[in-house]
Amino acid sequence: MSGPTSDEQVPAYWRGLGLPGLADIHVHFLPPSVLAKVWAYFDAAEANYGMAWPVHYRGSEPDRLETVRRLGLKAIPSLAYAHRPGMASWLNEWCTQFAARVPEAVHSGTFFPEPSAASDVRDALTAGARLFKVHVQVGVFSPVDRLLDEAWGVLAEARVPTVIHAGSAPRPGEHTGPAPVAELLRRHPELVLVIAHLGMSEYHAFADLAEAYDGVHLDTTMAGTDFTEQFAPMPDGYVQRLADLQAKVLLGSDFPNIPYAYAHQLEALDRLELGDDWMRAVLWENGARLLGLQPGPARDL
Repeated sequence: MSGPTSDEQVPAYWRGLGLPGLADIHVHFLPPSVLAKVWAYFDAAEANYGMAWPVHYRGSEPDRLETVRRLGLKAIPSLAYAHRPGMASWLNEWCTQFAARVPEAVHSGTFFPEPSAASDVRDALTAGARLFKVHVQVGVFSPVDRLLDEAWGVLAEARVPTVIHAGSAPRPGEHTGPAPVAELLRRHPELVLVIAHLGMSEYHAFADLAEAYDGVHLDTTMAGTDFTEQFAPMPDGYVQRLADLQAKVLLGSDFPNIPYAYAHQLEALDRLELGDDWMRAVLWENGARLLGLQPGPARDL
């Protein structure tokens, strides 16, 4: 069975693997004003990144929810992220509302280096958050900023996963790269971190951290696709490392802000030729474990 080449083929693909659906940990549903700014940034990608980035899924929120349900996502993160002071608390409130109105929602939270960081995390956990997101590149902050230390401690104690974009692709930032994350883990070795985009383009260095720390995982967001292989190709020897890290690799997609159909992410993973057991672990088992999902009957589509 080869990977799907269209979204219509996706449900048949995961069913063929004997899965109940997909556990995608890297999906964004954002407040309309924030999403509009994200899309405007990608519309200007040739100036920002030197390449076009046409967002593939620009429908309304109901349309986008129906799309991921049709694809077979059994959980839908909102995965908002703060990029300036004072933003985290209202984003967390919006994520709480999203979780209340969307039955499959993964209640998400975020935080930013500011005096309220620890209380923002505690408040979000109290409200029900079970997944957090921080974006080192967009937020232009160090993950080891001392204003974040208590917040990280709270998350480490709670063992709630945090998706962190800290790799230097598609454009290096002042605080991107594996060194700050390595220092963060030295301070808080019990953290459950999900390294977004496999840590591209520092693939091997972030894989080292996944090997060294029980709580460190890698998500596949945009990795191996035709689009990202142009500017952040997987290096020699890396596919074998993904095989060895089978229990640490999670499906991520970056829906809806991707410049291709969702199916292409699954196609890109399939063509790594790591086998059905690896695909089952990545597309469902590992993400379902972190997100607390229970296997169930396949959704009728």
